[in-house]
Amino acid sequence: MREALVPAGTRILNAYNKETFVFTHPWEEGTSRRMDVVLGKGGSGGGNAIPHIHPETDEIFTVNSGRVMVMVDGQEHFASEGQSITVPKGASHFFRNAFDGDTHLTVTFVTAQQHLRFFLNLARWTSECPGYFNADGSVKLLPIALGLHAFRDHLYIAGPPVLVQKLLFAALAPVARLLGYRLAVKPRAALRPTAEQEIQFAQNL
Repeated sequence: MREALVPAGTRILNAYNKETFVFTHPWEEGTSRRMDVVLGKGGSGGGNAIPHIHPETDEIFTVNSGRVMVMVDGQEHFASEGQSITVPKGASHFFRNAFDGDTHLTVTFVTAQQHLRFFLNLARWTSECPGYFNADGSVKLLPIALGLHAFRDHLYIAGPPVLVQKLLFAALAPVARLLGYRLAVKPRAALRPTAEQEIQFAQNL
């Protein structure tokens, strides 16, 4: 029986962004990951509308109802019910509601990685750890460093060189832990090779 990260259909409101995460497909299987997002009137996505990148996956926004604006590399793209917008991997982007009411999206990450865990961690922080956020809804430096270091190569802020961000987050993550910041959802540990695989690897050296 497949194991779900949370019960299917779990909804978590990010009140800062007027953004509700809906974990419609909470299983870690296959080559892609998807979840739904409901943006309230005036709602925005992407770290309170901070431009960011996903360096290893395309991201597809499919509109189930309403209208969305996705800013991709400085250009506005709009989609209405039944339409999709694809953000290529590495492209700077954020999104916001462009409808006078709720907009319901399905968000698909073409390369699975651990995006469900990453966004479940962020969603749980918004409801369980309000002290991790600034008054404007952006995540404070230490917890975001902890999260982005743990989920390396999932998301980075657009603009600063990725290598600089990696070094900064690696340096700040231990400080964050020392000061009591914690992940709500941890990355899945990489599978250790079996004894047979280790022997085969050694024989190929």
